[in-house]
Amino acid sequence: MRIVQSEEIVEKVKELCINANLYLGDDVKSCIRYNLDNEESSVGKNILNILLENATIAEEKSIPLCQDTGMAVFFVKLGQEVIVRGDTLTDAINKGVKQGYEEGYLRKSVVDPLSRINTKDNTPAIIHYEMVKGDKIFIEFAPKGFGSENMSKLKMLKPSDGIEGIKKFIIETVSEAGPNPCPPIVIGVGIGGTVDKCAQIAKKALLRNVGEHSTDAFLADLEREMLEKINKLGIGPQGLGGNTTALAINIETFPTHIAGLPVVVNINCHAARHKKAII
Repeated sequence: MRIVQSEEIVEKVKELCINANLYLGDDVKSCIRYNLDNEESSVGKNILNILLENATIAEEKSIPLCQDTGMAVFFVKLGQEVIVRGDTLTDAINKGVKQGYEEGYLRKSVVDPLSRINTKDNTPAIIHYEMVKGDKIFIEFAPKGFGSENMSKLKMLKPSDGIEGIKKFIIETVSEAGPNPCPPIVIGVGIGGTVDKCAQIAKKALLRNVGEHSTDAFLADLEREMLEKINKLGIGPQGLGGNTTALAINIETFPTHIAGLPVVVNINCHAARHKKAII
């Protein structure tokens, strides 16, 4: 067994919260530069250049990439040989979020859903746990802004709707979202499971690096097909026209009931903010 002090987790989570909000990932930068060469709209090219400039300024001045520093979402794999001493793992993660958002001067956006009273420290975090073998804790963090989250959708398709029904739903969701999620966007799609599981895997799909396709050959081909079709919608960067509406579409599946075909389309803005740590 391996003992991990909860304060170590707090410190690591704090760092993740700050770094994810300040530094645009190299995968996103590379993808934006690639699309610059292929963007047909002069306005679209200008916007893509501005996004890269914004990332440079954020990094140099240590300020957030965006004013919406999101809800704190975590995917945690806990090794079964790890014992956390001090606070519980959940409490340690929430303490890290509190410290990260306070010390990093990040906007606190979490409120009670009915009273709309702010919790004032961006907690509680959304945490998805998975038990794994070993003596490590794997933490993936993604601050999720709600300009894009609000454009996400769930649909309980009929099994007879099949793959064509899934494709139609994805295109309809992106088309209806238009400029609202601040395109170019990254799209996570969950197919299968139950309502909650489907939403979870769609969110997890957003953590995959931009340009990294599914290891399943069928899904990888579907991702390429849907990205091409989405970029032909003409929405373009910031919704002002062009052929760079999305940077990536990542699809995950999970076995489902014989009577169902749940599909969730979870949209993210271009920043696709996420950072990882191993403790």
